Amino acid sequence: MLKAVAAKYASLEAFSGDAGYRGTAVEFVETALKLKLHISQKTKDAFAVLPKRWIVERTFAWLGNYLGLAKDFEILTASAENRVRIAMIQISLAKCM
Repeated sequence: MLKAVAAKYASLEAFSGDAGYRGTAVEFVETALKLKLHISQKTKDAFAVLPKRWIVERTFAWLGNYLGLAKDFEILTASAENRVRIAMIQISLAKCM
């Protein structure tokens, strides 16, 4: 997946991931793709907001309000992708008003 994304988006400079992607994923991204993979680290044992991660979590929460995205009814990946795009357009327009 990382290889396909890097090929599709040439302006991409880095990926972000959590601790589960340490090791071979970091090596693959740096050697094969010549990009960086930033791994988020725990700041303490208690709950803490990790930099940049809250943006992803907030976006997933917003998308959770769209019933069409609750189950995977789409046959083609492109159809599911477009449903997410439509939901994000609706969210963006609502934030502008």
